[in-house]
Amino acid sequence: MKLIIKILLTAIAVVIIANFLPGVQINGFTSAIVVAAVLGFLRVTVKPLLIFFTLPATIVTFGIFILVINAVIILLADYLVSGFSVSGFWIALLFSLLLSFFQTIFYAIADENN
Repeated sequence: MKLIIKILLTAIAVVIIANFLPGVQINGFTSAIVVAAVLGFLRVTVKPLLIFFTLPATIVTFGIFILVINAVIILLADYLVSGFSVSGFWIALLFSLLLSFFQTIFYAIADENN
């Protein structure tokens, strides 16, 4: 049940960000749910591999390179989901930062209610 709530909260965050951030387009809430599910899947499967292969860069930059990895995950979601588009790397980086911010707030509120 928590997984479904997290996917729905992430979908809400995706819709909010897409409405305010130029360069990000989403076709509807159904596409946002698919984006949220795909992002969750990519974060569990692809992100650890990317972190492993870019470990030297991550260590040298004291972990800041993970922001680049997050942007790459957003661009992969753009490639995989047809109703979602991000115009470039910098927009994907900003989108990932905003998404993390909204997820932190939404998840804290959801945990507070339980």
